[in-house]
Amino acid sequence: MGRALRTVEPAESERYSVTFVPAAVQAIQALTELSGVSKSDAINRAVQVYAFLAREMADGRQVLLRNEDGSLERVHIV
Repeated sequence: MGRALRTVEPAESERYSVTFVPAAVQAIQALTELSGVSKSDAINRAVQVYAFLAREMADGRQVLLRNEDGSLERVHIV
């Protein structure tokens, strides 16, 4: 079973103005279509997932995907 995200609650929300490269724009669009959430929610979730994965990898863990045939594939995140 997966571990819960270790989070530190910020004192308040923050607003950022960012420019996304075309690949990120496409990824955000795909996320909103797949999940049915707003762009803001998709970006918030993506940042939280990335932070979780970065912490886990920093702790020496690997990210693996299990294929339909049961084989495992290691995911390299750079």
